[in-house]
Amino acid sequence: MKVNRRQFIKTSVAGAASLLFKPATADVDPFQRVALGRTGLMVSRIAMGTGVKAINRQSNLTRMGMEAAKSLVRRAYDQGVRFFDCADTYGTHPHVAAALKGVPRDSYVLSTKIWLRPGGIPEPERPDADVVIDRFRKELNTDYIDLIQLHCMFEPNWPQLFRRQMDILETLKDQGVIRGHGVSVHSLFALQACVYEPWVDTVHVRINPFGDKMDAREPEPVIALIEQLHQAGKGIIGMKLIGEGLYRNAPEKIDAALKLVLGINKVDVLLVGFDRPEQVEDLGKRVAAVLRG
Repeated sequence: MKVNRRQFIKTSVAGAASLLFKPATADVDPFQRVALGRTGLMVSRIAMGTGVKAINRQSNLTRMGMEAAKSLVRRAYDQGVRFFDCADTYGTHPHVAAALKGVPRDSYVLSTKIWLRPGGIPEPERPDADVVIDRFRKELNTDYIDLIQLHCMFEPNWPQLFRRQMDILETLKDQGVIRGHGVSVHSLFALQACVYEPWVDTVHVRINPFGDKMDAREPEPVIALIEQLHQAGKGIIGMKLIGEGLYRNAPEKIDAALKLVLGINKVDVLLVGFDRPEQVEDLGKRVAAVLRG
């Protein structure tokens, strides 16, 4: 897919204002379950991220308090979200677990991430992945975790640097403790390495038309790698679609981002962090409008 960024933004923003107001149709479900690459996982097209403004086990979700966080996560589930994305750095495992208590475990997919770098979490120690995942399972109140990712990979040689943890995760997948593994990427070179690394089941990819919070100032290089990742069978989770909240009050930019990402037709999941329940419904309407064309 070839994209002229300036022309795309011009035409997308010009037409975006009318998208939300098209009448609903029964054949468009923005929360439809879709295959996540070749993982065997079926996830909702829209996923809820829990790491808005997150570091050191704090995020917007944790800062709102347990009861408000539970209500928000459960509202997302009731709207149709079936994929919830966490990380050790976000501190949101207990909140998601509490919100989904009593909900059939096989009705939703849990993703979380291991932090391997200095800082980011309170403890200086970095235990091996099997030790960390035992803790995660307790925090999430689950016997298994659907997807574990290595968080914030930016080195081009990250598969060599973190091979020990990758091997442990592969063993845990063989044992059924986790169902898939992958990486959350924060550089174009690290993203390129994912294409050629058979261990990678899924990738968190930063993508929007405006170059905000992304691995490139233009979308074209990222789109080219998304195409390659898709051809390699990787599950692709699109993140930073609304610029880590930068476009929260710019609906025309949100619509333009959705039009780009859905137009690529290779991104499996739209991952967005929500602060208020009405944002879930609003995004669903916007996704449905783009899908209707």
